[in-house]
Amino acid sequence: MPTPAPLPLDEQLCFSLYAASIAINRVYKPVLDRLGITYPQFLVLQILNGAEDGVPIGAIAERLALEPSTITPLAKRMETAGLVTRVRNPADERQVRVRLTERGRARWRETGCLAPMIVERTGMSRDRLAALNVEVTAMRQALTADPVPIR
Repeated sequence: MPTPAPLPLDEQLCFSLYAASIAINRVYKPVLDRLGITYPQFLVLQILNGAEDGVPIGAIAERLALEPSTITPLAKRMETAGLVTRVRNPADERQVRVRLTERGRARWRETGCLAPMIVERTGMSRDRLAALNVEVTAMRQALTADPVPIR
């Protein structure tokens, strides 16, 4: 069976998702720059919001589909900026929990939800964007699920 010819770049879903992600980050960037945070830091603030006991580094990494070794330096930079505290779990010294500081909570309140910016910039309805999100989420879950063994 012959190998199919590669699709042109603009017809490849992986490129469309990549380029859309970059475009979304560019829309958010002026707001995040004004607040002095990066998009990954915004995501961590979102995860920590409402978690009074904090969240373990590993749980943050899992939620963001990243490695804990990526979250640790990010949390350290956020701690230096006064947005979070990192505390070792007394029951398990290997586990570090991250908590929002009052400054981190204030920064989260300033940031709020950035989604309306995407609705405004795209002209797409909230329902259409929600349906797109459902589809992309289903695709991500399928791609990260354990593969079915080939027999």
